[in-house]
Amino acid sequence: MQDNAIKDIVIVGGGTAGWMCASALSRMLGDKLNITLVESEQIGTVGVGEATIPNIAQFNQMLGIDEAEFMAATHGTFKLGIEFVDWGQIGESYLHPFGNHGIDMDGVSFHQYWGRLRASGDTTPIEEYSLSAAAARASKFIHPKADPRSILSHMSYAYQFDATAYAAYLSKYAQARGVKRIEGLVEHVTQDQNSGFITSVKLQDNQDIRGDLFFDCTGFRALLIGKTLGVPYEDWSHWLPCDSAQAVACDINGPVIPYTRATARSAGWQWRIPTQHRTGNGHVYCSAYMSDDEAGHILMDNLDGVPHMDVPKQLRFKTGKRQKLWDKNVVALGLSGGFLEPLESTSIYLIQAGISRFMALFPDKSMPRIDRDEYNSLLDKEFDQVRDFLILHYVATDRDDSSFWNYVRAMDIPESLTRKIDLFKSSGRFFRYDGELFTDTSWIAVLLGQNIIPQRYDPIVDTLDLERVKDSLGSMYGAMQNAVKCMPSHQDYIAKFCPSPLRVNS
Repeated sequence: MQDNAIKDIVIVGGGTAGWMCASALSRMLGDKLNITLVESEQIGTVGVGEATIPNIAQFNQMLGIDEAEFMAATHGTFKLGIEFVDWGQIGESYLHPFGNHGIDMDGVSFHQYWGRLRASGDTTPIEEYSLSAAAARASKFIHPKADPRSILSHMSYAYQFDATAYAAYLSKYAQARGVKRIEGLVEHVTQDQNSGFITSVKLQDNQDIRGDLFFDCTGFRALLIGKTLGVPYEDWSHWLPCDSAQAVACDINGPVIPYTRATARSAGWQWRIPTQHRTGNGHVYCSAYMSDDEAGHILMDNLDGVPHMDVPKQLRFKTGKRQKLWDKNVVALGLSGGFLEPLESTSIYLIQAGISRFMALFPDKSMPRIDRDEYNSLLDKEFDQVRDFLILHYVATDRDDSSFWNYVRAMDIPESLTRKIDLFKSSGRFFRYDGELFTDTSWIAVLLGQNIIPQRYDPIVDTLDLERVKDSLGSMYGAMQNAVKCMPSHQDYIAKFCPSPLRVNS
């Protein structure tokens, strides 16, 4: 019988996507496969900070990575959520926390009880019933507890780190487990005349790297999936119109906070990602409503530390995704497969999802169509669900101070998102579908934070006496405040748990 097992895998492109892929493959299949990664130091990266969501911990745990070592190597800080400033109206802010809002009671979601108190005149923001939000606002941190009886079990966290350092860390990890790294630029891609499968990539120095399976991690160039196989790109810029970004790092000014900040500007928004050795900043904007010069001035004028360069790095992009993320014997990961702006820090998660889905469908050399179709269907859902959540931030606004905000506030949106918003507006109900990434806590944080208030609360909560509801929520609030008081500062916790040797400007 002919051996049809995959033996040689080639990853074209390094960076976060390439080295996450190489690390996962080497961890799971390194003794059964020859894994080669081709990258070039001539191709630079933005490298001004990367924010993540809690799912990354699962990836690192799968790799067996020591958390403190990883954080020190990547100058990492903890992240308890994302603060959104000026999104609903100018002057307003709210926090999208990781973890829960309060505690569900009698099988009814916590926010329904919060809604009943609000209807009775209580104006306490829902984020004040989130332990992660309370700790973030106080710049405190402690690791969550696994014991569900502990209030600390209601916290969740992610990381903020130097993306370039993370790629370098994973590069060492993967190479130590047998991944072969080749430095070079791809000059030519060879395909089988009959199947169209890619058979090899030829480098400028004439090296010919053959493989049974290829991962395209070449970023926006999409060298394999786009330029070679010609898989079309679905343009989502009518829903997510920002198409440009400028990025710059600056010195740290004050204690490092345990959350990312996204501040809405007149034609987009500005990110702030604090790591141990610097603060990453960027301005994402729509070039149809703002010039590059104006965007650069807004960014540089709103830094809270000395910038590390005089002129920010410029990026261009188009939000959307490939119609197929796995075509023939090529799987696209990262920017080569699609781009959703970093508003909710999902870029690394989508790479992670692509890797995990592929491992669950690992093929033989024939690349069965049913496997490819299933992979593409699963990733389509992932991208669509994240897309809808990002669109929500734009359409759920009261801002009318610029042409940009007037456009996004009134634009047509996917029916899947319209249904969720309308259901929530009616009675505060929310349901997750197909195991989607963002929980009801995430959606509710944005909906309420941007002034989409339900017309009524779930009538089931009226079965409880109002005073009992007040007592229960008051008890939750008090317990969370007491827990936060006992936590160490985020700055002190990092200094003891994972200090980076390159920490500066402390």
